[in-house]
Amino acid sequence: MTESTAPRNGPAHRFAHWLLQDRIEQTEGPYEREGKDRQQPWWRITCLTGVDYFSTLGYQPGIAALAAGALSPIATLLIVLLTLFGALPMYRHVAQESPHGQGSIAMLESLLSFWKGKIFVLCLLGFIATDFIITITLSASDAAAHVTENPFVPESFQGREVLITLVLVALLGAIFLKGFKEAVGVAVLVVGAYLLLNLVVVAVGLYESIVNPQSVADWTDALLVGYGNPLTLIGVALIVFPKLALGLSGFETGVTVMPLLQDGEGDEQERLAVRIRNTGKLLMAAALIMSFYLIATSFITIVLIPPEKFQPGGEASGRALAYLAHEYLSNAFGTAYDVSTIVILAFAGASALAGLLNIVPRYLPRYGMAPGWARAVRPLVLVYTAIAFAITIIFKANVDAQAGAYATGVLVIMTSAAFAVALSSWRRGRKLGTLAFGLVTLVFVYTLVANVIERPDGIRIASFFIIAIVVTSVVSRVSRTTELRQERIELDETARSFIDDARRRGEIHIIAHRRRPDDDPEEYARKLWEQRSDNQISPQNPTLFLEIAVDDPSEFEDVLEVRG
Repeated sequence: MTESTAPRNGPAHRFAHWLLQDRIEQTEGPYEREGKDRQQPWWRITCLTGVDYFSTLGYQPGIAALAAGALSPIATLLIVLLTLFGALPMYRHVAQESPHGQGSIAMLESLLSFWKGKIFVLCLLGFIATDFIITITLSASDAAAHVTENPFVPESFQGREVLITLVLVALLGAIFLKGFKEAVGVAVLVVGAYLLLNLVVVAVGLYESIVNPQSVADWTDALLVGYGNPLTLIGVALIVFPKLALGLSGFETGVTVMPLLQDGEGDEQERLAVRIRNTGKLLMAAALIMSFYLIATSFITIVLIPPEKFQPGGEASGRALAYLAHEYLSNAFGTAYDVSTIVILAFAGASALAGLLNIVPRYLPRYGMAPGWARAVRPLVLVYTAIAFAITIIFKANVDAQAGAYATGVLVIMTSAAFAVALSSWRRGRKLGTLAFGLVTLVFVYTLVANVIERPDGIRIASFFIIAIVVTSVVSRVSRTTELRQERIELDETARSFIDDARRRGEIHIIAHRRRPDDDPEEYARKLWEQRSDNQISPQNPTLFLEIAVDDPSEFEDVLEVRG
């Protein structure tokens, strides 16, 4: 080994120590390090997941209206049905399979072994990176739109969406460089205030729809004139609803925060059972709340906002509910709504970045497909922040332009989760579960394919991430082939007794031996005699045979389990 020529206490050494000191081990799942003292009731953790899930209300209604037009409420209803009868039961099953918060990607890794599993996970990591990076940039871009469109903001901010977005992304990166911890209490306050303000907007919007029935009549006329009969309407809605896939985001977050849920007392099995039940409550509550808001907001926005307002550059583009808040509840209330939306969107980016920081150290270093510094938080924060800067500039901080890429990432994650659950049910011999989740998988596949055809930007960005991950992985794997691969050694009682007995008797001699199916005692006796003769080992010196069996050569780091 070589020593660095830089002074041990010099600025360069101190900076390197600071940069690499906060590391995430692959043996720890997301939030696993928080400990039992940080566990919270399920309803509070629902707010933590809600900063990602509920924050989509900031832009989802406007994107839905722009993509589906008058069909927006009907298509949104299909998204809600897929949420309640597809995504919800699917992720309840994922919670049962991965109670430590590993999520569906860990299920796929265990179900698909050797290199085919590794390659699948690498591709999936590319889509996960797309989802989380675009979550950061999309949320920051929408926050910038709320800033520039507020009537109290100086005119000098107009047209500065890209700059404001870059500043917000930089602030997010700075928080993580300093050291970020999930603040459940703050999440409860942020989500509570945001949902309450949205409830006021929904209530006023429904009231305005009732007292101004002409607006509802205009919407129904548009449906009848445009689609003729209910069957045609439903058929077109089935074609259109994949464009609204953003309303499905957030479920994977609900699984990754499982270690933060209160799990009671008792042995590990009992505590995990309580954790799984509480996760089911969390997922159910989040799905029901979001379903209500999705249906209500899609209705009031399409009924009360003129279609031209949803177009890029329009007053409701990317901020439909904020437009209603200013239009019907005064600029003061609208400003409060803008502030609440900006805060929750900032938290959504934090949740996504935390997810990325937990995923990469769990997989790539263990595969030998990332350098050692990939386990350190701060270098990864710098890399992700730089990528977010590039995405923001490429898409010019446009919310609608990034929606396709975001939806692609979300749908790939959910499709892979559905496939993992269906495969798990099939291997366990559950025919009904296999059929049900197989059907859910097909629905997600259709939604994904339709979204990719309509908006190919997402697959292009995901392809960039996949190619970058695969190339980096191959280079890293080749360069690290001579490294010691065992992360630790575990000896069972028999093996430990052999070693302790040999140590007490004197110098230990170890003979490496290749295991063969036809090995017999005479083979061991012959090799022992040869080694004693060739190396002049005294018969009084204890000798142990060491045999190594590699179960999965595609694994780079593993535990060396020694059995006697």
